[in-house]
Amino acid sequence: MRYVSTRGNLEKSYSAAEAIREGMVPGGGLFVPESFPKFTLDEINSLKKLNYQEVSIEVLKKYLSDYTEEEIKECVEGAYSDINFSHKERTPVVKVEDEVYVMELWHGPTAAFKDMALQLMPRLFVKAREKTNAVDDTLILVATSGDTGKAALEGFKNLKGIKVVVFYPEEGVSQVQKLQMITTEGDNLTVSALKGNFDDCQTGVKDIFSDEEFNSILKGLELSSANSINLGRLLPQVIYYFKAYAQMLRDNEITLGEKVDFCVPTGNFGNILAGYYAMEMGLPVGKLICASNKNNVLTDFLQSGTYDKKRDFHKTMSPSMDILVSSNLERFLYHTLGDADKVSKIYERFNRDGVFSIEKQELENIQNIMESGYTDEDMCIDTIKNVFENDNYIMDTHTSVAMNVALRKKTERKVVVLSTASIYKFPSSVLRSFGKQGETEFKEIEMLNEITGVELHSAVKGIDKLPVLHKNCIEKDGMKEFLENLIKK
Repeated sequence: MRYVSTRGNLEKSYSAAEAIREGMVPGGGLFVPESFPKFTLDEINSLKKLNYQEVSIEVLKKYLSDYTEEEIKECVEGAYSDINFSHKERTPVVKVEDEVYVMELWHGPTAAFKDMALQLMPRLFVKAREKTNAVDDTLILVATSGDTGKAALEGFKNLKGIKVVVFYPEEGVSQVQKLQMITTEGDNLTVSALKGNFDDCQTGVKDIFSDEEFNSILKGLELSSANSINLGRLLPQVIYYFKAYAQMLRDNEITLGEKVDFCVPTGNFGNILAGYYAMEMGLPVGKLICASNKNNVLTDFLQSGTYDKKRDFHKTMSPSMDILVSSNLERFLYHTLGDADKVSKIYERFNRDGVFSIEKQELENIQNIMESGYTDEDMCIDTIKNVFENDNYIMDTHTSVAMNVALRKKTERKVVVLSTASIYKFPSSVLRSFGKQGETEFKEIEMLNEITGVELHSAVKGIDKLPVLHKNCIEKDGMKEFLENLIKK
């Protein structure tokens, strides 16, 4: 399998290892597979007998053709071990009510779905450096809306030849998310708050990647990313769609070939894009449902064909979705429009004007694949409370956004809602559903535990007692200067 650029600006295709090591296409654009590998129904049926690690190998070997199966197995078994994940299924599918299921993606070390990719990606990255004979150290830049940062820090800490810098919005993450990041130990890790929002963090990282003059001062360092712009972050996310379908087959919840809808709380578009990849690979998916919070830029685009980031930015109780520029949409447009030159022109226009539109027929083609909807703050709160009271299932705010949209768009098909975080990552907001408030976020964790009876996740136990190791806070236009000073140390 070879990889090309969404903007057609590469002279040659890349191997998987080259693309993972590079992170982002030099000069702009994202790496995408030249074609989609396929699974037959018989192959999908055989997955029901496999555990998560074994399913991972079957999916990844179709994309990582320059990795040996033994290398993939080594990476997978290290990533998805019993030490890292508390549930034997890794991503269990739980039936909530008739025709409605939840896939829990938060049983890893940081209590968020990012663990599913960021326990594996660093291992793939280290192998990629070996395969491509890397000499210089790698500087991993991460922009986070809360969850990616901690997951990346955990995945890459203390790895030889790799340094990690994480930027997060100062007022745009929960207290639990912030403490998870700023208390992380590791000789190769740096964390900094940014006086801005997630889009400022993400735009700053992208600007650094494309700034040739700045890159020239990074002596002995090459840049890469752990965000979902990196192929190594995206491909592992495809796995759990196959695992969910296989588990439902195994448990006789569906029959082979029966189509299932997946409803995904969506911000940067990587999680739902992985579902599209699974769909293109032959997984029987009816519709992908893109669920947005009050920052409903994606809902508007998927319904109108116009993407306009020039709108008010809302800080919501689902902060990991507080995003106005969804990076992975570029990959989806490349695949659905089938024209790299058109994608390049779209993003030239978008970078200049902050808005772009696609043609009516192009939108209709996309709508055959993907539906959309959004959930406001009151609906989010009500859904948490109602589902807990009616179905005895408790969920975090991001999952609630998707659950609300899924229940409103219910079809004749079964729907799986992707649950992206433990309730204990956002205790204040979840507790509001019950009309309660604590003195501190950690008191609220205790209160939430008493109300729901859900076992405390290991990721939140005692983090308020850990020493703060990262105290940086910079202006949103100060990222390059911060990195220069860091490199000089």
